[in-house]
Amino acid sequence: MVHILHDKSIKSHNQSQVTEFILLGIAYVSHWKSLIFIVFLAVFLMTVIGNSVIILVVRLNISLHTPMYVFLTNLSFLELCYTSITIPNILSGIISQSGAISFSGCIVQVYLFTSCATTECILLAAMACDRYVAICRPLRYTVIINRMVCAYLVMFAWLSGVLNSTINTVVTSKLNFCGSNSIERLYCEVQPLIRLSCSDTHLSDILATVSAAVFGVSCLIFILTSYLFILVAIMKMRSRSSRHKTFSTCTSHITVVILYFGALIFMYLLPTDGSSEKMDSAVSMIYSTVTPLLNPIIYSLRNHQVLGAVKNMMRFRCSLKSSHTCRGGHTA
Repeated sequence: MVHILHDKSIKSHNQSQVTEFILLGIAYVSHWKSLIFIVFLAVFLMTVIGNSVIILVVRLNISLHTPMYVFLTNLSFLELCYTSITIPNILSGIISQSGAISFSGCIVQVYLFTSCATTECILLAAMACDRYVAICRPLRYTVIINRMVCAYLVMFAWLSGVLNSTINTVVTSKLNFCGSNSIERLYCEVQPLIRLSCSDTHLSDILATVSAAVFGVSCLIFILTSYLFILVAIMKMRSRSSRHKTFSTCTSHITVVILYFGALIFMYLLPTDGSSEKMDSAVSMIYSTVTPLLNPIIYSLRNHQVLGAVKNMMRFRCSLKSSHTCRGGHTA
């Protein structure tokens, strides 16, 4: 009995000594330090610039002050948050050639990342709802999707992210870690931490499952159902050009949904084993880094209104510079 109590005491002591985690994903990429650093830095800068341009263009063009583009600006801001949560820490780890992150730093990253993931699922569902009403109920669009409804949907998305993240993160932070502190990722997430814990993770597992079902699966089902009705409405159109024009308004959103939810399904819904950890780490970068990078490209290249607004803004800036140059030359 004394021996058992002694073992428990040692175990409790070891649990209290866990002050940091090792992100093995950073250790792996550090082997190609210079190249990987340049790649991640380029991705970070392109993501920040691209999504900032989307936000700026929408805000400066009155013609884009519609619910769809309100959702888009929130999505772009969300993508900025995604990259700001993960990439700076990755760059720092590559420079120092260390994947170490403090326990508190890891928990903060989990909180912010979970909040962003939850918010994005709801925003993508809201954008699908907007497309459904615009195509299937066009005469009632301004009544159903008005500014107030749009504001409520955006507020609901962000508050849901905060609430879901708070619940999951608080429970996860209370877990004990007495074994390995190595995480096969480039950043901290809830699931890898649950796997590392040596305490009872029953509640954490339930919360993670409920979270995935409510904010992941249900949003995806809602999006798929919306597009099923949209597809039926498009097929009923007599003109081929009308069908093509209507469907083109959805292609940007569909592309982002496929990228984002495709990665989530691979990560959390398909069966996994220990040998798939490195693959999970690679796939997790799709929705945390690749999707935020591609978001402005997809919406600018596949959306004629956004692309036209960007071109008009660039022409306006060029005309201002030309005008300023001419005035300067005349004065001289």
